[in-house]
Amino acid sequence: MTLSMKNISKSYQDGDQIVEVLKNVSLEVVQGEFVAIVGPSGSGKSTFLSIAGALLSPTTGEIEIGGTELSGLSGKALTKIRLDKVGFIFQGANLIPYLHIRDQLLLIAELAGNRGGQARQKADRLLKELGLNSRARNYPESLSGGEKQRVAIARALMNNPDIILADEPTASLDASRGHKVVQMIAEEVKRNNKAAIMVTHDERVLDLVDRVVRIEDGYLK
Repeated sequence: MTLSMKNISKSYQDGDQIVEVLKNVSLEVVQGEFVAIVGPSGSGKSTFLSIAGALLSPTTGEIEIGGTELSGLSGKALTKIRLDKVGFIFQGANLIPYLHIRDQLLLIAELAGNRGGQARQKADRLLKELGLNSRARNYPESLSGGEKQRVAIARALMNNPDIILADEPTASLDASRGHKVVQMIAEEVKRNNKAAIMVTHDERVLDLVDRVVRIEDGYLK
C-alpha cells in the first residue's frame, strides 16, 4: 500500500470551541492509482491533502506512506519523508523567480542529498518528457501558466516519489491546458506505477482519474 490513512481526524481550538475539520476519514491509494478528491470549499480538502503529504499531523488516526508509519517521527524524519516519498504540485506553481527552470529541479535533488551527473540527467530527462527542454535556461517569468505547471510536475517527480499530491493543479489554467496538465499526471502514475491524489473543483478532468472520492463536512463519502 503506497498511502494508507486510517481513522484520521483533525480539529482546532477556536476560542472556546473545537472545530472539527476532518472526522474519522480513511483512504487507501495503491501504486498505479489516481484518485480525485472533490467537495465544496471549506469541506476539508486542503487539510486532508496536507495530512496525506506529512505537512500536517492529524489529531487522531494513523498514516503510512510508502511503508513508513508517520506517527512519532521527528520533524527531521518527516522532512526526509516529504523529500523522498512525496511529490507536491501546488495550486500555483510556486517556482523560485531567480532560478532557471533546470535549477528548480536540481535544487530538489540537492536538498535530498542527490548531486552530480545523475541528478542532472534526471532533470534533463524530465524536462524533455514534459516538452520543456528548450526552456531549461529560462526564468519562470518568461513561461506561460501551462509551462509553469509542467515545471511544477517535473519538480514533483525529481526525487522519484512514491506518491504525487496535487492541490487544484488546473485552477489557473484554461480548459485545454488544465486537461493536458492532469493528463500528464495520469500518464506518470501509469508509466512509473505511482500513486496520486488530486484535490480539484474541476469536473472537466475527472475522466482522467481512476476513482473520485467526495468530501463534505469533514467526512469522506
